[in-house]
Amino acid sequence: MKRLIIVWLLSVAPVMTAMAEGKIAFSLSDTQGKVHTLSQYAGKWVVVNYWATSCPPCIKEIPQLTKFHEKHKDHDAVVLGVDFEDISLSWLKDFMDSMSMSYPVLRSDPSQQVTPFGVIIMLPTTFIISPAGELVAHQAGAVTAADLEAFIKRKTEAGKANAPSTKLNTKIH
Repeated sequence: MKRLIIVWLLSVAPVMTAMAEGKIAFSLSDTQGKVHTLSQYAGKWVVVNYWATSCPPCIKEIPQLTKFHEKHKDHDAVVLGVDFEDISLSWLKDFMDSMSMSYPVLRSDPSQQVTPFGVIIMLPTTFIISPAGELVAHQAGAVTAADLEAFIKRKTEAGKANAPSTKLNTKIH
């Protein structure tokens, strides 16, 4: 047992270190095969949302994420959805069409327990990357367009776009 814990700690140490430093390396392909990295969105806020088609709260927040993405994609922010389940590409594309998802949906391997952001313990989970490329917030549970707007406005006005990681939802302290 002790050996398993040590192996697990060694496997997540690089992720925990990257999170502590605020820098995240990220590279996943979307449903069209295009690779997305965080560095290609430098200068924009990036909302990375881990979700699944079988998750009711995830489905409920999709219209909110679409609304936010459509409002911001051409100037200051983007949404990247990360499908965190093992389903066929055709099933995923049909689901995306049925939900009118306009933001890129990336495919992740849910058997990989550790993501670039650490272990995902529940879906949906959202991470916010600042325009400087640093992790500044996370939220386990659904978010709304208003939550995202308020958080980014608060960070931008306070000049704290690169402050240490915090919870996204202002109700959580």
